[in-house]
Amino acid sequence: MPELSLERLLAQLAGGAGKTKPLHCVVLLGEDVYLRDEAHRHLLDAFVPPEVRDWAVSRISLTDSDLYSVLQQAQSLPMLAPRQVIFAGDAQALESLEDKEGEKTLEALAAYLDDPAPFTTLVFEAPVLDQRKKLAKLLLQKAVVVSVAFDIKDESQRTALAAPLAMSMARDAGVEIDREAAEQLADCLDGNLGQMRIEMEKLAAYAGDRRRILTDDIAAVVVSGKKYSVWQLSEILASGERARAMTFLDSVLREGEDPAAVVGAMAWMYRKLIEAQELPAYTNKFQAAGKLKMRPDTAELAMRQSKVIPRERLLEGVIALAEADDRLKSGGKNPRAVMEFLISSLTAAAAEWSAGARSRRARSS
Repeated sequence: MPELSLERLLAQLAGGAGKTKPLHCVVLLGEDVYLRDEAHRHLLDAFVPPEVRDWAVSRISLTDSDLYSVLQQAQSLPMLAPRQVIFAGDAQALESLEDKEGEKTLEALAAYLDDPAPFTTLVFEAPVLDQRKKLAKLLLQKAVVVSVAFDIKDESQRTALAAPLAMSMARDAGVEIDREAAEQLADCLDGNLGQMRIEMEKLAAYAGDRRRILTDDIAAVVVSGKKYSVWQLSEILASGERARAMTFLDSVLREGEDPAAVVGAMAWMYRKLIEAQELPAYTNKFQAAGKLKMRPDTAELAMRQSKVIPRERLLEGVIALAEADDRLKSGGKNPRAVMEFLISSLTAAAAEWSAGARSRRARSS
């Protein structure tokens, strides 16, 4: 059976509890927390009324439990409910079953899928399955396979696709969100759907009785305001003022910001400065906002900063940020030390360039 998108699955489940054609076996492939939770929610809405979910919903890890136990439960009538849903996570653990015992396990699964319990929806979950192995071939043949992955590498494409999902999150939170605000939220968080959902809950509470989220709310509430606050840091880095930059860093870290997230925000800033340098002369802030995919006032600031920082320094900064990101994610390093070394490197380059510029102006005069 071909892999479905989550949207296709949700369309199939649109009837609600008692009105949707039963699905006997579903496979959720992917690691995006938001999309997986959305699939969970709609499966439960379609098959298990809220008042019986304590008895009719099970969550089992296949790294801790064996498949036979899962199949036995799937064939047992649920208590006080006409239908049950069993979420069997870590299904990739079954791929290691290559011996005779594993063959028997897969045979048991195949037998169940040939004659599934009519009162059970069995949901296998895995980040990915090796389609060369028997488990994947069996499930692809006999189950409904749904992608819950959002691993789009291109940042602008990921952000563009995340913005409509932000509008859906807002509806789920009982509010509306302006299209521009949805795009800004997606841009702030690099299309990370899990983080967007968390911030949406904060935004809904902040909007209060207004029940509508505006662009100003994003700037006021979203933690990723660090993406925009780093523009303050860009001015400091441009001047080469190391002491001020270290003070700024200390403030950000004391507020609880994750160092890796700060580095990510700074890398985003450097990329936007490079993009801003490529804009035609006389571009106004509204035109720049469309090109750079950011708010007009921030786009204007990006254009101003891009004129005072040489492209060579920006490219060197991107490299330094990538190296810092690798150090932070490799573990075993002191995050603050990594960040302080990064700031030292960036401000040293700025000071060197500023000194060279002053020397060139002195010689020319």
